[in-house]
Amino acid sequence: MKNSLSAGLEQTLTYRVPLEKTVPRLYPEAAPFRDMPEVFATGFMVGFIEWACMEALAPYLEEGERTVGTMINVTHEAATPPGMEVTVRVRCVAIDGKRTLWEIEARDELDLISKGTHERFTINLEKFAARLETKVAAGMKL
Repeated sequence: MKNSLSAGLEQTLTYRVPLEKTVPRLYPEAAPFRDMPEVFATGFMVGFIEWACMEALAPYLEEGERTVGTMINVTHEAATPPGMEVTVRVRCVAIDGKRTLWEIEARDELDLISKGTHERFTINLEKFAARLETKVAAGMKL
């Protein structure tokens, strides 16, 4: 990660919620999900928060680096129907080596829908893939 990254970095990302990102489509094989209302799913909202943080960090990554989410602590305070826009604002509040901590706030066109924190860790993609291969091989031996 480049040394120019500093706390205070902000990113805003807007997304119009499609039907495909609603609760019944999160795990369509699970009846409890299929029977829920068609509103923006918490799981997809978390992914959207991660996306905003990844966009913010992208200019500060070195060749072969990526970031992975390591902690998420957010509320989901209001339902958002498909067709409505959601805007997430993320702000880097701490940097500790390869770890970054983000304050997040997400709103749809009418309500605050989420707030909290998200932690990301910078990885070397090649080393990460090698460790994953080792894990897959170990799992195949079970």
